[in-house]
Amino acid sequence: MDRKLLDLLVCPTTRQPLSLLDGRGLDALNAAIGRGAVVRGDGAAQSEPIRQALVTRDRKQVYRLDDGIPVLLPEEAIATAQLDDFPRA
Repeated sequence: MDRKLLDLLVCPTTRQPLSLLDGRGLDALNAAIGRGAVVRGDGAAQSEPIRQALVTRDRKQVYRLDDGIPVLLPEEAIATAQLDDFPRA
């Protein structure tokens, strides 16, 4: 993702800056998705693994990237509180 674009992006609900989710976070997220333990903001299950994602500064919300395009819709956000092994820092 282009660094200039990333510097402009913020969470649509909290207005926190977003950054790329690191490998540990992505692994924890995809493991939970594989177990069927992840729901999005709209209550629907996230069934497809995520290749890239953005995370809020406080690491409480994750937004997926689809083919490099950020999906910044509150109903598509994934709350990390539902992931027991999600790295907090």
